[in-house]
Amino acid sequence: MPALPDWTTQALQVVSVLDRRELAAIFAGGAIGAAARVWIGRHLTAGVPSWPWATFTINITGSFALAYFATRLQERLPQSTYRRPLLGTGFCGAYTTFSTMQVELLKTVEAHHYGLAAGYATASITAGYAAIWIATALVRRTRRLA
Repeated sequence: MPALPDWTTQALQVVSVLDRRELAAIFAGGAIGAAARVWIGRHLTAGVPSWPWATFTINITGSFALAYFATRLQERLPQSTYRRPLLGTGFCGAYTTFSTMQVELLKTVEAHHYGLAAGYATASITAGYAAIWIATALVRRTRRLA
């Protein structure tokens, strides 16, 4: 049997160190997040040049969820090895779809609907940051949001 190249040996060493329970948490969260994204996508479909409500809804709620989970897990709950991979990497990673937002923006620009594309990009970024701020404030129990 021929000797394995150095990169193969290194890759095998990395794989042997991975925590299988952490990978299972990422997989489980990803399966749930992807299923939720598909469900919303099927119920809020729209074609170009209309407002892409499915992707907009997914990304804003996903931003909220990621901020909520990250802040809650870091500041309010005892440390856990598997909650972050399950909820952050798995669920939110599979649920949110910023690459789809980019494709929709390009299609909208190609259809010469520049105002819609600019509005969608601006609204997505602004609403995403607002969702992050609100989720963080809720977790930290901020009494005043303004």
